[in-house]
Parts: sequence; structure tokens; C-alpha cells
Amino acid sequence: MTTSSKKRQESVYKDQSLQSVIDGIVEKADDIYKLYTLQFSHKMETITDDSINNFLFQDHQARFHRQGIDIEVSSKDLTKLKQKFIDKLNHKDEKPDKKDKTFAEYADEWLNIKKVTTKQSTYNEYVRLLNHDILPVFGEIKAIEIDRCMLQNFLLTYVEKGVLRTSHKLFLLLRCIFDMIAEDYNIPTPMKKVVVPNYQSKSGCAFTYEEEKKLVNHCLAHLNRDTSHAFLVLLYAGLRRSELASLNVIDGVWLECETSKERMGKNVVKRKIPITPMMKQVLPYIDFEKAKRVNLSTLQTTMKRLFPNHHSHELRHTFISRCKESGVSGEVVSIWAGHSLTGTITTTVYTHYSEEFQLREAEKVNYTKWNFDS
Repeated sequence: MTTSSKKRQESVYKDQSLQSVIDGIVEKADDIYKLYTLQFSHKMETITDDSINNFLFQDHQARFHRQGIDIEVSSKDLTKLKQKFIDKLNHKDEKPDKKDKTFAEYADEWLNIKKVTTKQSTYNEYVRLLNHDILPVFGEIKAIEIDRCMLQNFLLTYVEKGVLRTSHKLFLLLRCIFDMIAEDYNIPTPMKKVVVPNYQSKSGCAFTYEEEKKLVNHCLAHLNRDTSHAFLVLLYAGLRRSELASLNVIDGVWLECETSKERMGKNVVKRKIPITPMMKQVLPYIDFEKAKRVNLSTLQTTMKRLFPNHHSHELRHTFISRCKESGVSGEVVSIWAGHSLTGTITTTVYTHYSEEFQLREAEKVNYTKWNFDS
């Protein structure tokens, strides 16, 4: 195309609407346009040869949501877009050809997505709940045949057993998978009217001084067990159980770990906790490698055997409580615990505590001299 002809063509395009350009590229489906409004998501202010070429390679969309009909199609090719829209319209009342797809197949598809979008520990919990609780009941049933009544009765069995936390976890997991199933079949999700009682997690409480002494004496008497070393670290550094594996000792003064509450896709956040005078009392007995490799399930069962009314996470409560009781700045305690600072912008953005200051604060955590043998 010569320069003059190109300019003439551009002049013509500028006087045309986007719809008229589309009409010149692909034959309009008159029967569709008479009945429905076909909306293209792409918009251009000035139409030229170059913009038409770009337009042809855009991902165009057509949507219709009226009269109980929900159609959404997309394509880079307008002819294919038109045909896909017509096909969807002609088969709007038909379910996808997935009549033999079982719930287990959908669960596997959902897990494949979660495997790359969630943390490993979260993914492992999804797998455990599915294999232990859900798949034995629904795994071999065709997904389309599972109804609200079946799901409600399933969850009520856990409510009747008094395991409300588990029932709530299963409810959330089932809701996610059935959202995907409902989308495939273009039907309402059967989980929409399923209910479980609200579950409020226990807040936990710190160990008493006597309980703390009992635990330390137990650990020193059983140094051949990995759990003993892990308990001492959790008690005097305030780590979460899942943070033990990333534990490192820095210069004999700090413990460093990766904060485990960071979400998938965010940068790894490392935090440092100073070795306080209380930890120094037990430091000669701690084997940090044993603490790092401890089996977390064994850690919890051992805690339940020693202190039936306590959870291992409450060692973290104890560390934080003792620091505050000893007069350590609340903001510094939050830094050690890996919590977000709260308050004014001065506190949350512009305050940065030096390591020297934190070490001075750590010296305050010296609330008793244990005689561990008595």
C-alpha cells in the first residue's frame, strides 16, 4: 500500500465505528445480533491499519448474562469467537460432557492448582483432610450426583462428634472444590445452603512458672530426645513449631529463623531473636540440630502427654508474656515474635530498632535463676 493510499485508508477508518470495522473483518451473525447484545471488550480511539492488525491479535471476549443464560467466550480470532458464542448459545442447556468425572478427579485437579499456589504445609493439610475424611466417602461418586443433603449430613457427623474445628476445615475445602464443579456444569453449588456451627479457635495461655520449671526439668532429663531440645528453643525464643527447621545461631548472640506466616509468593522474611539470660541458662544443654529435625507430630503428642491442658504453641505465648512481664518494649517483643507492628505511621514505618538496643532489652529477660535439679 502506497503512502497516499494508506493515508486515505486511515482517513476512512477514522470515520468508521469499531463495530463497522469488525463487520468488515468477519461476517456478522445476524440471528445472534438480533436477539442478543454482543459486547467486545477491546476499545480503540483511533483506528488505523496498524491498530487493525493489533486488534486481530487481541484476546476478544463476548459475554451475555440475561434471562438465566450465562455465556462467556474469548478468542484472538473473531471468526472463532463468533462460532464459539453460537455454539455456547445452542448448547446453553446442556451440561459439559463430564458425566463420568468423579469427585476424586475434581479433587485431584484442585490439588494440582493448590500445589503451586500455596505453601507446602498448607497443601499437606489439604491432602491429609481429603485422604483421611472426604475421599473415603465421596471419592468414587460422580461429582454431579453429590447433592446438598449428602454434604450436610457428612459435615453434621463431625459436628455431633464435637470436632467443630475439623468440620469447619472440611466445609471450607468442600466449598472450594464444589465451586469448580458448579462452574463446569453451570449449576448452583450444592454447598450454597450447607451450614456448620461457627468455630472460634482457643486463644491459648502462658505456662505458669511451676509448669515452666517442670518442662525444663523434663527436657534436661531426656536430652536423648529431639523433642526436649525443641521445647527449650520454643520456650525461650518464642518460635512457631514450623519455624524450627529454618533455625540458625548467629554469632552466639542471636537465633535466626524464617517467619512461617508469610504467604506464598511473598519474599522470605528472616527474623532474629536475641539469646536472653533465661536461654543462656539452658544453652549448654541445647542441640540445635536436634531441635531443627524434630518431628512436629511427636512434639505435639509429647506436649499433650506432659501437659494435657496445653498446646506446644503456648510456649510461644509464654515467651512473649515473660518478655513483657520483664519490661521489654512491646514493639521490640513484636519484632522478636514476627508480628506486624501496629499504631501510628511513626511506629509502623519510621521506627527501626538497632540491634544494640534490642540486645539491651533482651538483658531484661532474666526473671529467675532456676535450680533445675530440684
